[in-house]
Amino acid sequence: MFYRENGQFKTSYAADQQIFPVLQDKWAMLALLLVAFVLVPFGFSDYTFKAVLIPFLIMSLGAIGLNILVGYCGQISLGTGAFMAAGAYAAYNFHVRFEGMPLILSLIGGGLVSMLIGVLFGLPSLRIRGLYLAVATLAAQFFVDWLTSRAAWVTNYSSSGSVSAGKLSVFGMAIETPVQKYLFCLVILCVLGLMAKNLVRSAVGREWMAMRDMDVAASVIGIRPMYAKLSAFAVSSFIVGIAGALWGFVHLGAWEPAAFSLDRSFQLLFMIIIGGLGSIVGSIFGAAFFVLLPIFLTQVPHWLGLPISTATATYLEHMVFGALIVFFLIVEPHGLAKLWATARQKLRLWPFPH
Repeated sequence: MFYRENGQFKTSYAADQQIFPVLQDKWAMLALLLVAFVLVPFGFSDYTFKAVLIPFLIMSLGAIGLNILVGYCGQISLGTGAFMAAGAYAAYNFHVRFEGMPLILSLIGGGLVSMLIGVLFGLPSLRIRGLYLAVATLAAQFFVDWLTSRAAWVTNYSSSGSVSAGKLSVFGMAIETPVQKYLFCLVILCVLGLMAKNLVRSAVGREWMAMRDMDVAASVIGIRPMYAKLSAFAVSSFIVGIAGALWGFVHLGAWEPAAFSLDRSFQLLFMIIIGGLGSIVGSIFGAAFFVLLPIFLTQVPHWLGLPISTATATYLEHMVFGALIVFFLIVEPHGLAKLWATARQKLRLWPFPH
């Protein structure tokens, strides 16, 4: 009975339409942010930040971007890795070729270049959809892979084909330690996550969902398919491009084209399927699941005293991922986000059965 709305009256449209209409949700979110910004930086080792927390934050951002396109607008995309690569290499070129350019502007520039490429490869969505659109976006993956491998100017004529971000700083403050990198990624995730949440609740977001549910009916009532679909590609590619730039600059430091292969596209797609299509929080759940499950599968055999090789653990990881994707598609298509929403609804009525 601690999760109730008794006495919480809404006296305006703004109060009724706020992101957290229940007071307990608002306090819980503030507590979560307090833990993330204040307690977590002092509670974990450098290895945990590098191997778990920073990849989780960046993958959450990438999953949010992809979920806008696939979950909210219903446009299937298999070129997410290409859009991440476009953002990373564009931000690298801005950072290297324009001396003194701030890191934030380099990241935004990478997101804008990724947005342009996303809109370009999103043009086929005006005529095709479903698996045909998936193949069209898959072409973006092959094109960007070829471009980053063959065009020397993309890597600033690096002889090895790999690039390095160098030293990072924001507003004169160096970003060197894992804690500083974690806080930097956390701030960007919070800002872009809030923007994405407000966007999907706006008129633009309702147009995306109308196109997802029935595009013919949406066009009949006055929604422009070209504007709705291409705007979804633009916003999604922009967020994914910034995620790719963070993956290269902050997490990897130095990278090559293989860092943004087709596997990355499938990984992000599986994240939003397991986390929940059409849900911002589901994207975060899916990223957490993908980052934490390999660690869990690696540690469980040691806890049980069972010797298991690294190769076997990798095979088990793929098997579990595949089984869970099939499970969620059949049993709970809306993923972990739906389970979370169901649990919250039951808490609002507990201890009464209905």
